[in-house]
Amino acid sequence: MLKLVRIIIVVLLCLIICICGTIYSLIRFKNPNNVSVVARWFGRLYPLFGLNVEHRYPENVDQFNPCIYIANHQNNYDMVTISYMVQPRTVSIGKKSLIWIPFFGLVYWATGNILLDRDNKNKAHSTMGQVAQRINQDNLSVWMFPEGTRSRGRGLLPFKTGAFHAAIAAGVPVVPVVCSSTQNKIDLNRWNNGKVICEILPPIDSRQFNKENVREFANHCHQIMQHRIAELDAEIAQSSL
Repeated sequence: MLKLVRIIIVVLLCLIICICGTIYSLIRFKNPNNVSVVARWFGRLYPLFGLNVEHRYPENVDQFNPCIYIANHQNNYDMVTISYMVQPRTVSIGKKSLIWIPFFGLVYWATGNILLDRDNKNKAHSTMGQVAQRINQDNLSVWMFPEGTRSRGRGLLPFKTGAFHAAIAAGVPVVPVVCSSTQNKIDLNRWNNGKVICEILPPIDSRQFNKENVREFANHCHQIMQHRIAELDAEIAQSSL
């Protein structure tokens, strides 16, 4: 019964956020802060899932822009956990097919996110060049999930190199954003689903890498994020004893 009530409330609130977010973003069309505002609306829904989410920021997080944020992508609960970490003047990159999702697709487009045609690899590579150009011209940051898909309990999946090519081309740092594990830890029939920690890590300078060692760049960031996620999981496990 609790699960059903939660689902109904969450669906209704998500519809309201999508409708209000679309209207808000169309009024402020192309405003670079649209994405962070609407992302935080979704991020405030976490208590409805019985979660206690802690958001951790470096002291100088407001000085990170422009940059490319890379985050681990676990499941649909990312919408109410790590999405709250999206910073001002940040847009995300998502699949072009997202626009066909009822209500959500419209707000995703209206807020100013970048839609990528992943079925066309040549176009995707060209888009990364355009992303780098837009970062510098518009003083924007970009949020990406370098795994390319939800991990769904399989750990941090290998990274694709698109985000790192874009960072090298734009000459901006990569900023890892990590969220502790949520897969199989949330039961909507349970009042309390425990604690989740989301954290923005220090920037990683892209200038020490180039096109020839971009895979090394991706692996370096993967190791840092994998290690920190393990630390956060251990911290949560210890605090629950």
